[in-house]
This record gives sequence, structure tokens and C-alpha cells, in this order.
Amino acid sequence: MRARALPALVLLGLGSLVLTACSADAEADDAVAASDPDAPITFATTPLGDDPGAENPIDAFAELVTAETGREVEIVDVPDYTAVVEALRNHHVDIGFMSGFPSALAVNTGEVDSLVAWPGNDDPVSTCLVMDDSALQSLEDVTPETVVAFADPASSSGYFMPVAMLDAAGLEKDVDYTSMFSGGHDMSFVALQEGQVDVACTSTIFPTMAGQDNPMFPFDEGETRSIGVSDSMPVAVTVLADQQLADDKRAELLDALPTVFTEENADQLGAMLEAMQGTDPILEPDDEIFQPFVDIAAIAGVDISDLG
Repeated sequence: MRARALPALVLLGLGSLVLTACSADAEADDAVAASDPDAPITFATTPLGDDPGAENPIDAFAELVTAETGREVEIVDVPDYTAVVEALRNHHVDIGFMSGFPSALAVNTGEVDSLVAWPGNDDPVSTCLVMDDSALQSLEDVTPETVVAFADPASSSGYFMPVAMLDAAGLEKDVDYTSMFSGGHDMSFVALQEGQVDVACTSTIFPTMAGQDNPMFPFDEGETRSIGVSDSMPVAVTVLADQQLADDKRAELLDALPTVFTEENADQLGAMLEAMQGTDPILEPDDEIFQPFVDIAAIAGVDISDLG
């Protein structure tokens, strides 16, 4: 089941989360011991493509969790990763599915729990793409006039990791290239396709979709090429939870999620499962697992070391 989008006031941006660091909210109450057995699990998610006719892995995820827990999953659409964090902090939803950096940002507020985390593998997380006929052959060809599209200011594969990769190549953000936030991976591809940007930095998952008529990556094979890839990440993705999540819901999800995210559900979950990079889940991980993200975020000018 899909709920309407959260109200605009709930969806305050990264600025309020990072620049003010601490919210003025009252301290969270203790977790509810038990919930109504018929209460749904509410799940905040960002859009995964604009084609209403395409199979959506979010809907498949909801159906699989319902089958495992017996609870209906209510999907709440929000515009970006930061809105997921704010929805969790303000107790509007039970869980959210996040990549490493926004997960680290959320956990470091002290107001959001990491329920399950999947460590990264040794593969690159991000790639910076150009059209095949671009004059840019490598990162060395990038100039201050080169416009680079990033997906979202809280995206791991679409912002933090590419910025770190560009910095390692000697390219300082907003000095040695011109950065632009597109609003999402799919919007970066549209901007690249229409010539609005020169480079689109994104997850390495998307180019594998070339030539499949997938609205999430609207290119044929050979239509784009990579001019650079990033390092791997210590955490690939996390399921975050509201700290007031009822104990019975928490226990049900800890049992269900490792079962849902398995290879037998690969066709249904698509990019959601691919994002986990084939690693085994860690239940209720310690906050220290997110520490490596602090140094990488600093390159992008974001201090997530002491939010709370």
C-alpha cells in the first residue's frame, strides 16, 4: 500500500540536518514495548524511476516483508534521502532504506537506529559517466567549465563517493569543476542525455542496465562510458529504524529482512538487492561501523562527526 507523500514541513532539507546539527525536538520517548498486531510497518522511500508501468522493487519489497511478518507495509514516498532521515527522526515512519553516507548522517544524530547493515565489498561504488562522443577522455580532461551532475546531497554513490574520487584525482569541488545537483540518479541521466551537463556521477549499478529499456537508465550499450570510478564503501546499505519502533515490530523485522534480501528474490528486488553487493547482513550494528564515512564526507564539506 502506498501512502501520500509526507507534508512539506516534515521534508526539511540537508541544511537543517547538517548546519544546525541538533534539532529542537524534545528527547525521544522510550521505545514502545508492543504495537497493535494489525498495525502496518511504515516505510519511507525515495522514487526509483518515473515509469508507472515498470516493475518497482519497492512494491516487491513490501509484499515480501508482509509475507514474512504478517503485517501490511505502508510505503511513504518522500523526495530525497534527507527526507527519509527527517521522517524517521520525527517518528512519522518505522523504517527507511539508505546507502552508507545518509545512514552515517542519520545514526550520528543519535536519534535514528541502524537496524540492519550490509557491509560493502571491494568493488567500486560510483562511476562518472560521459556520452560516448564526449571530448572528455579521462578525469585529466576536466576543467572548471566542466559541469558535473550529482544525484542528491545526501547520496553515497551519487555524491559523496564521486566527490572523494574527484578529489583524489586532484579536482577540488567547485574550483576545478562545476557541480550541479540534479535531484536524483535518473535526473542526472536526463541532464547528460540532453547535454545540460558534461558528466553524470552515479552508482556503478546503473550502467549494467544499458540496452534493457529500463527507465532508470535510458541508454543503449555503448552510448555512455566511464572516465573514473570510486573506491569501495565500508557499508553498502542500511535499513534504518525509528528509535520508538515497537519491540515486536523490531523483532519481526530483524527476523524478516535477512530472509527477504536473498538471491531467491533477486528478480523481484532488482536494484535494491544489487545495492547490498552480495555481503551478509549485520543485525543492529555498532555505530563505529559508520566512522570511515566521516573523513570522506569532510571532503564534500559536510561534517557528520558530531551531529546530535
